Amino acid sequence: MMQSPRNIACFGEVVMRVSVPCGELPLQSPRFDAHVGGAEANVAVALAALGRRSTMISAIPAGPIGDGVLGEMRRHGVAMQSVLRPAGRMGLYYHIPAGPMRPADVVYDRAGSAFAEVAADDWDWGRLLSGADWLHVSGVTPALGPGSAEAALAAVTSARAAGIGVSFDGNWRGRLWERWQPDPAAILRPIIAQATMLFGNHRDAALLLGQEFSGDGEDRRREAALALLEAFPALEYVASTARDIVSADTHRLTARIDTRTEGGSSEPALITPIVDRIGTGDAFAAGVLDGLWQGQGLADAATNGLALAALKHGLRGDFAPFSRSALMGTSAAARDVAR
Repeated sequence: MMQSPRNIACFGEVVMRVSVPCGELPLQSPRFDAHVGGAEANVAVALAALGRRSTMISAIPAGPIGDGVLGEMRRHGVAMQSVLRPAGRMGLYYHIPAGPMRPADVVYDRAGSAFAEVAADDWDWGRLLSGADWLHVSGVTPALGPGSAEAALAAVTSARAAGIGVSFDGNWRGRLWERWQPDPAAILRPIIAQATMLFGNHRDAALLLGQEFSGDGEDRRREAALALLEAFPALEYVASTARDIVSADTHRLTARIDTRTEGGSSEPALITPIVDRIGTGDAFAAGVLDGLWQGQGLADAATNGLALAALKHGLRGDFAPFSRSALMGTSAAARDVAR
């Protein structure tokens, strides 16, 4: 059983999402919708909404935009005392929603952001991790550049040395990696080697291990998970989802968690209509962690994660700020939907 932490630290860049209005192309009308987000920030907000103490470790630029971002995170209950405030710019990404016969698209504007420009040795991990007993990081952070990759490795190494549990979400971002690193696996493997829990599927396993895994079936997903658990001895859990796209706004989602000795799966859930898919993987990660920390079995914890991900599909923005009562109701319903 995974021991419940008192304080969860999340390390990564808090970004601004700039969204084109649904049903439009960029600048078709003179407005964008703005949301605060970022993979680790999304997990911090979701855990805080569930009543868990979460702290963000990040760098948010000094000035009025950064002040607004800081206030938004605090409004959702995330502690922000471990945030650096350097001069610089906010990391952005532009979101172009999907429409009939065209997929959604994302355009990054994160190079040279205040977070990306922080030198790796400017993060004082002894101080920043003081009082934390869990650390969550994702693959977005090392994808930003060599300094951020070095910082991510230092963070998880310091956490492991201090006896702090580590979760790592693969969160593959090919467009970020291709700017500077032709071999992402070489950067990711030492980081994942420090992790207690990995969120990743057979595609992540193929990238990390240099071998192919054949798909999303239950046996094949366990095969990939077992290969990851064998390759990384510190890992105790691997959690993943499989998504069946029925139509643009209707998806069927299943989730599972594997250990070396057993695996547990959720029932499939039909999610429709889909309002906003961004941040659903982060919601899944938060829900799985919360379930395991409650002492749930693997299948129930997978369902807990699936339920939070399902709720996030119906909410605009990156965050999943749902209460425990909302999550409990959806977890129960998830067992009975689209079997």
